[in-house]
Amino acid sequence: MKAIACVLLFLISAHVSAQQFDDTDAFEVNVFRGNTMLHSPELVQVITGHPESVMLSYMRKTHGNEAWHDLYNFPDYGAYFLYQNFNSDILGKNYAVGAFYNFYFLRRHLMVKVAQGVAMTTNQYDPVTNYKNVAFGSKYMANSVFAVNYKKEHLIGKLGIQTGLTFTHFSNGRLKSPNSGINTYNINFGVHYNFEDAPNKAKDSVQFKMKFTEPIRYNVLLRAGFNESLSVGSGQKPFYHIGFYADKRINRKSSLQLGTELFLTTSFKEYIRFRSIAFPEEPIDANTDYKRVGIFVGHELFINRISIEVQLGYYVYDPAQLDTPIYDRLGMKYYLTKNIFTGVSVKTHGFLAEALEGVIGVRL
Repeated sequence: MKAIACVLLFLISAHVSAQQFDDTDAFEVNVFRGNTMLHSPELVQVITGHPESVMLSYMRKTHGNEAWHDLYNFPDYGAYFLYQNFNSDILGKNYAVGAFYNFYFLRRHLMVKVAQGVAMTTNQYDPVTNYKNVAFGSKYMANSVFAVNYKKEHLIGKLGIQTGLTFTHFSNGRLKSPNSGINTYNINFGVHYNFEDAPNKAKDSVQFKMKFTEPIRYNVLLRAGFNESLSVGSGQKPFYHIGFYADKRINRKSSLQLGTELFLTTSFKEYIRFRSIAFPEEPIDANTDYKRVGIFVGHELFINRISIEVQLGYYVYDPAQLDTPIYDRLGMKYYLTKNIFTGVSVKTHGFLAEALEGVIGVRL
């Protein structure tokens, strides 16, 4: 009987202890106003005003219910809705929805938001009615948001404030041309409300102090999708980016990458022929090889099953030379198992996107 009572007491105490660190809910509203970046000369004709925006965010605040919460200083995660008015008859308005993380530093007063979603524009490119809009070649596109804010929670009860800088990006990844994309930088002010009282944080004093080691791992992956060349109306063609790289975990959060990849971008075939005919003064032949080979270095940040990947590459083989020799990539992965992952990434040359890539790979 005493044994049964002890077991019941243990289960009850364990349940209460787990409840103490359950996620709580919060909501925030941010308004911001700023400027559109002139990252391409083509955008001079479309930037006519200062963008104004409203961003609504619903979040779950972590308190240590899972091991990775403590590792990342108890971040928030959730969903957002963004409305952005570019105050331009050419660009119109954009609406976006997506997911985000908030990371905290400096005793939780400095907040960094990283968000990714999908967007819809009211004023896409049209060869007759809106031919000046070289930014949005399609109605639907990807949206990224990055913010750095000073945050003060519980300023008045459960109500707090925040202010800082917010960067937004819209691009369809050259899924359809034209696609110069739009980047804005803004000053924001917001209020947030915690629906529940925040419990104490569950600090892990043992697990993350233990030394973390892992051998070099090898990755094989395929990035694929559809894109259109810079020639408007040329049509969408498939691309296949085949990569191989080695990665080395340097701690529980991060790994460094070194690799190579083969780019089979079939829309380049037709575009090379087009350039050779339309611009005979250029040193490009219709039979120029469209394939490219690159080498790259990268960094991967692991957050539970999700990771954020940043890469910088250089073409060692690029006969057509249709873009700059340096390229970069920002992506997000989801590990289906310990060794198999999927995800999405955007490959760009500076601020000009080339491809929105779907990813499938194996980490050996």
